[in-house]
Amino acid sequence: MSGHPRPRLFCFHHAGAGVSSFARWQRVFGEHREVMPVLLPGRDARAAEPRITDPGELTAELLSTLGPLLDRPYALYGHSLGALVAHTLTRAVGARGLREPGFVVLGAALPPHLPSPLLPAAFPPDHELLRRLVAQGQLPRAALTEGEGGVWHRRALPVIRDDLKLAAALREAGGGPLRVPVLAVAGRDDAVAPVRQVEQWRSYTSAGFALRTIPGDHFFVRGERLPRLLAEELDAWPYISPAAVRPKSSSV
Repeated sequence: MSGHPRPRLFCFHHAGAGVSSFARWQRVFGEHREVMPVLLPGRDARAAEPRITDPGELTAELLSTLGPLLDRPYALYGHSLGALVAHTLTRAVGARGLREPGFVVLGAALPPHLPSPLLPAAFPPDHELLRRLVAQGQLPRAALTEGEGGVWHRRALPVIRDDLKLAAALREAGGGPLRVPVLAVAGRDDAVAPVRQVEQWRSYTSAGFALRTIPGDHFFVRGERLPRLLAEELDAWPYISPAAVRPKSSSV
């Protein structure tokens, strides 16, 4: 990689989360790659800012904050909601003639044309939504036993509700095929985004597709296998091209 700028990996978190899932990734990727978690408004250090539920506002936010950082080779990783965010950003930079990512990695997410079990047809009241989130493993069972003034009701639930609204809006926006290679990653025990359905991201790119499976459920982003897998994919960076994305599915 001598003579080439250090490539960046922008990481987008799942619904209700911040960037803590990516806290240890830089150690795995080493000094020759730069891991850049992207924190959406309305949580953690940006808690005072209004949350985004509109795709147009999301695009404007991402282009404003990340646009100046697209001056060197980069890739995107998005997990669940973050995958839809990464997909949306890739479409936006391409439409505006900006530098496009070398490739996009979409983890634990169904493509927009498939219904998601995380998204109800109509958003229910808080107590029903809380039960759904616990049943799906997004919140601990302790959230069911606390009162309405508890931490899960006051802090977690409003963020997740808005993030799910954003996810629904991004899925509805859909979009045509990307012009960059796509790598889809699925957890072998993920009941929310099963491998056979994650594979259908194949139709969302005209530039090469690959599928990888790793151990874990919907939140495999919290484990150690995913950053190691992505580090391997970046080993050929910045020479990655559509031909460099291996066409066959594989497991690690």
